[in-house]
Amino acid sequence: MILWINGTFGVGKTTTARIVREREPSWRLFDPESVGYMLRANMPDVDVYDFQDLPAWRALVPLVASEIASLTDHNLLVVQTVLVEEYWLELKRRFGIRGLQVCQVLLDADAAALRARIAADPCARQWRLDHVAAYESARSWMKASADLIVDTSGLTAADAAEQILCSAAMAPPSLKRGRDASR
Repeated sequence: MILWINGTFGVGKTTTARIVREREPSWRLFDPESVGYMLRANMPDVDVYDFQDLPAWRALVPLVASEIASLTDHNLLVVQTVLVEEYWLELKRRFGIRGLQVCQVLLDADAAALRARIAADPCARQWRLDHVAAYESARSWMKASADLIVDTSGLTAADAAEQILCSAAMAPPSLKRGRDASR
């Protein structure tokens, strides 16, 4: 299983994923950006702003993820903003071809909460603010395609992680068995 945490830049995806991983160690973190960095390092002559625009990135992420899942026998926890619907559909299709179920969690926040969160974090502040409009444009399809939406406007990352872990659809099979047995 792939648990893909999506949402705009600065909404708290990485922090939330770390907490999910701490609380449920059966998830293995997988960073699709590493695939992008590998492509960029091996194709320095290809000028691309976002490696998600490379068809090779969209083909390799599911391939690499499935190989890691197969080798480790772990469910994968992925943190990556995907704002282009066609790219998301292609990734999901390719995961399906490889026999991997994908559950997309959308971390969302209202504009005021998002801007306040970004302003409080000096990491890539302007870059994150510059991408809020792109997220707003993509928000409707992202909400429609999400398996779980967590409104983080008034939540801490720990609260968001707890909501994710409490969702039956997001629980790895080992955790589901544990929950079923306790009923």
